[in-house]
Amino acid sequence: MILRRSRFRDTIARQLDLFAEDEKHGLLEEAAELEERYSRADRDEAEEAYGDYQDAVDAVIDALAEMRDRFAATLEPPLDEQYEREFEEAARKRWRRLAR
Repeated sequence: MILRRSRFRDTIARQLDLFAEDEKHGLLEEAAELEERYSRADRDEAEEAYGDYQDAVDAVIDALAEMRDRFAATLEPPLDEQYEREFEEAARKRWRRLAR
């Protein structure tokens, strides 16, 4: 089996690092706080807390998708699709708790 190096690995790593830095006190922090609130919620509050957490996760996913799509638009096919796959995989690995 031949293992090949990801063509976009370094670019994606820098993009995700930048996102993490930019959103550490924004979307990512909010998602972490709401996840914690959900985990501490009693039965009566759990459904609402989970909904709030899912809204925050959706906002993170949307922001990452926007970043991915902006860069992918600069690439020609089929490189754009390869980049998108590699970006999705890297983002899922980095933020496993936000993955779907």
